[in-house]
Amino acid sequence: MQNNNQNVLTNDQKDEGLKVWDGPEIDEEHDDREVAVKVEHVTMRFTLSREKVDNLKEFAIKFLKHQLVYNKFVALNDISFEVKKGDRLAILGLNGAGKSTLLKTIVGVYKPTEGQIYKTGVIAPLLELGAGFDNDYTGRENIYLYGAVLGYSREYLDGKIDEIIDFSELGHFIEVPIKNYSSGMKARLGFSIATAVDPDVLILDEVLSVGDAKFRVKSLAKVQSMFDKGITVLFVSHNIQQVKAICNKAILLEHGNMIAYGDVDEVSAIYEEKTTKPKNNEDKHHVVVPLTKKELERDKKEAEAIKKELEKEKERNEALEKAAKEQAEKAQRENSNFFK
Repeated sequence: MQNNNQNVLTNDQKDEGLKVWDGPEIDEEHDDREVAVKVEHVTMRFTLSREKVDNLKEFAIKFLKHQLVYNKFVALNDISFEVKKGDRLAILGLNGAGKSTLLKTIVGVYKPTEGQIYKTGVIAPLLELGAGFDNDYTGRENIYLYGAVLGYSREYLDGKIDEIIDFSELGHFIEVPIKNYSSGMKARLGFSIATAVDPDVLILDEVLSVGDAKFRVKSLAKVQSMFDKGITVLFVSHNIQQVKAICNKAILLEHGNMIAYGDVDEVSAIYEEKTTKPKNNEDKHHVVVPLTKKELERDKKEAEAIKKELEKEKERNEALEKAAKEQAEKAQRENSNFFK
């Protein structure tokens, strides 16, 4: 089966300021690329108590009397798919479908009740940014703490700490305990730490809207620069235009079940149909309300700002590459003269 993705941006995708999937067309029947992530018959069940147990003593009494009653909740049900290196997979679904649970299971936050997950290379999870922070530690101290949670060594963080602080734009607040930070400041610091690595697999869960408008543009440019290196991406978003611009494949989850898997345009069409055409009166709250003129104007301005920042980021990268090349040539000339 031939992948028919076209390297053309729609007007809506252009407004998002994102580059469309521009990888080569792949004959899937003869695709011998290495698998980056493989999910094999994964089921995730949670145990939910029917009544509140306030302390250990009460729990022990109810346990001995066989009065503990639980409900089983299946968050993921027999999920199987694989992501080849270089693919960008979107995970779609309404709230409560199991998207974030699936990502946390892939990362290793949860251990699947059944099934196996196979991964290769370095994984950078941009999930709940700053979830591992200690409120009594300063921003600087939390860089090492959160970095350790993500698997970075102290030596690696020593070499990256100035870059992390500069990118977060926290300034002198980096020496202040983060209990005094706003949620936006915590998210900015978490994003800066999580993106300090050069990953093989990037996992994104609704984090392209970190901080204020200025930092959102900056964070999007950072993620885009990682995309340009051809990394594998797993992406959760409710923004279909972002999904179509970034990804080439998609899966669709519904109540923990995978109901579609394949080309991003085909799966997105199924998702849009489900969110815009309720089956009955009970599903009316899922109808997507059209944007107002004011909201469209706001999105247009933000998209223009994103485009400008992406262009600046590209120019900066080209300038750095040129400077590095010139420096290497100069060093080579000096070494040649030295040995004459």
